[in-house]
Amino acid sequence: MPFELKDLKEHNSELLNLLTRHLPDMLWVKDLDGVYVYANQAICDGLLMAKDVSEPIGKGDVFFALRERELHRDEPSWHTFGELCFNSDIDVIKNNKAMKFEEYGNVKGKLTYLEVYKAPFYDKDGNVVGTVGAGRDITELKNIQSDLERSLKTLDEQRETLEYQANHDSLTNLPNRALFMDRLNQSINIARRDNKKLALLFIDLDHFKEINDSLGHEIGDKILVEFTRVISTRIRSADTLSRLGGDEFCVILNDVRDVDSITDFILELMEMSKNAYLIDNHTLYMSMSVGVSIYPNDGVSAGALLKNADAAMYKAKDSGRSAYSFYDEKMTATAVERVYLEMELRKAFVRDELVAYFQPQMNGKTGALVGMEALARWNHSTMGLVFPDRFIPLAESNGMIIELDRIIMTQALGQFKQWKLDGLNPGKLSMNLAIKQLESEDFYDFIINLLDLKSCSYENIEFEITESQIMKNPEKSIEILNKISDLGISIAIDDFGTGYSSLAYLKRLPIKKLKIDKSFVDNLPTDAEDVAISKTIISLCENLNLKVIAEGVETVEQKDFLLKNGCEFIQGYFYSKPLKAEDMTNFIIKYASKVAL
Repeated sequence: MPFELKDLKEHNSELLNLLTRHLPDMLWVKDLDGVYVYANQAICDGLLMAKDVSEPIGKGDVFFALRERELHRDEPSWHTFGELCFNSDIDVIKNNKAMKFEEYGNVKGKLTYLEVYKAPFYDKDGNVVGTVGAGRDITELKNIQSDLERSLKTLDEQRETLEYQANHDSLTNLPNRALFMDRLNQSINIARRDNKKLALLFIDLDHFKEINDSLGHEIGDKILVEFTRVISTRIRSADTLSRLGGDEFCVILNDVRDVDSITDFILELMEMSKNAYLIDNHTLYMSMSVGVSIYPNDGVSAGALLKNADAAMYKAKDSGRSAYSFYDEKMTATAVERVYLEMELRKAFVRDELVAYFQPQMNGKTGALVGMEALARWNHSTMGLVFPDRFIPLAESNGMIIELDRIIMTQALGQFKQWKLDGLNPGKLSMNLAIKQLESEDFYDFIINLLDLKSCSYENIEFEITESQIMKNPEKSIEILNKISDLGISIAIDDFGTGYSSLAYLKRLPIKKLKIDKSFVDNLPTDAEDVAISKTIISLCENLNLKVIAEGVETVEQKDFLLKNGCEFIQGYFYSKPLKAEDMTNFIIKYASKVAL
């Protein structure tokens, strides 16, 4: 028996109309074919666009869907409620129970969402004769939810980005120190659980600071990125490559078999790193020093392993760079001593413990005093006299060398002035010049003011700078040394033969003297190679019209060889060790009649 409107009246339709007429929620009743038998004003206005509540009666959703499409022919991809909601009507009838749906479609050209409740509609005999529904427009709520989801997604992405940035190096994208320490602790826990070993490699790029200083940090950063790219290709997925900062990197090698496998890995990395790096038209070559600590042999905590690998790396650098070293307990003592020395050296400036000593420079032929070299000594309250090989490298690495140089220069020039006032002739005063000192912006003015203050003639002063330091930035060195030379101050290259300078640069430097390094003098005249090198340097000086002096001369055989081959200026223990000021005064007096400039 078909469902008629009169059946609805039997269910008090008058009361239903009265109750639902002004409700904001959409209410409707459909028969089994989906034809409306009741619709309130809300559904007519909000969904069907019917002129009044009577228009939907006897019509199905398809009718209104087609009308909606006619209005929006230019949007064929849109779908309407009428094309979707009939399926939910069928589900309700099939399941014979009330159900909740979220339906959407285009209404008046806009995507609209409805929250819909549908239930079977029964006649007086309990037979299902259609469906009854209620719906509410939740488009605004859906938009708010969508905006909230997008905001939450954005916040989540930002959180992930911030978390990544907090744990990764911004330049290389490698794990930073925080993430590295976390992974190292995890690796230690796994190695402890599985009774296995791991290796920690501490890597430092050799001479990277010189590249940064001479070519700029932009070039330095590009080298770090390229170095990371090259080395990353060799790192296993189970291992970790991290940048701790600057040019320091660490590698965690998990589950290592033996020392040989670690060594093979290091040698492969070192070979890879030696390839040419073409950066902004600069062809650069890198090497690295590597320190190794092994769990559990060299420590059972992350801090201990890192400290010991760092100590081993310094040992590798001390052995000549481009090298690797495994940790042993002696390195801990060395590292502790280094920290202690640095702390005490800082105090030495305040305590006036740095003292200028003087080593005579002699004419080997005549025995005449030609001058002296001012050398730094550290007169420590408990350690006694500390020699420069212990604290000069430390001062150079931590930046204290400029202040140290200036203290020694001031003392030496003050004493030089006093000798002059006392009527003595000390010859020429030679002072060491660190490259950092040379490159400091105020050095030129500092030395002029100091020489004027001490009333010293520029012609009596000589600066010694090592060949290796000059070659760190030869163009800049040439420029600054020319300015100093123009004042009348002599320039000498110290430790010549150890820095691999080119003759092209040598010709452009305003130098007056070369100093044969002690390492070439020690085994004269028995070592054929040292003999050849020394003769070559002496011959070079003759051809370039330069003076030559040999340092570290200790025996008569060394002296005789040098004199025979044309090097008449001698410095070393053969004549005298470095002397404190009062002993140097006596030396000058003793050789006063023999002074020759």
